[in-house]
Amino acid sequence: MLALTRKKGEALVLNNNIEVTILEIRGDQVKIGVSAPKEVPIYRKEVYLQIQKENEAAASPDSLDVLKSLG
Repeated sequence: MLALTRKKGEALVLNNNIEVTILEIRGDQVKIGVSAPKEVPIYRKEVYLQIQKENEAAASPDSLDVLKSLG
């Protein structure tokens, strides 16, 4: 993991086309802005993990049996 120190208004660039900017610092919270091409999905980590969990459940053998029974 790369750890960086940034101040309000400062940014970093990822993969030449994604910019992450520090918008506000208030106590222990940091508000960030992300500029990226529309085709790049951006999720909060807890949402991303939930999507992965639901995708794994949908691909379970039980789910496949249900799909086979519909055909």
